[in-house]
Amino acid sequence: MVDPRVLVLLAAVGALLAVACNDERRPRSIAGRDLYLRHCTSCHGEDGKGQGPVASSLRTPPADLTQIAQRAGGRFDEAAVLAAIDGKRTVAAHGPREMPVWGAVFGDELKGQSYPEYVSLLQSRALMDYLHTLQEK
Repeated sequence: MVDPRVLVLLAAVGALLAVACNDERRPRSIAGRDLYLRHCTSCHGEDGKGQGPVASSLRTPPADLTQIAQRAGGRFDEAAVLAAIDGKRTVAAHGPREMPVWGAVFGDELKGQSYPEYVSLLQSRALMDYLHTLQEK
């Protein structure tokens, strides 16, 4: 039998997710675009092609974010993109991570608010959803 406290926690998280993701006044794609413009354009540019204003000063050129699916054989791998955004996945072969760990940044910005870890995850998800809209065929 499932502990009733777990059910209450799951219900609370579900309600939080529903409010954060389905707020008709602020769809995830708009929230994701806002996050992208705030955190990503300096390196990746407004169009996502990797030509932001600071791109030329970086050791490793920023990725062309419009080609994520193309580089993955035509499939937009949500799990991989989300892991790259929130910093849970590091690839040793790629060398040191130059891109900020946005999951941590979002978490720091949310300190003192209710459920910062979940809201941070929702922000990473909204950003990932926006990147999905940028994909070129």
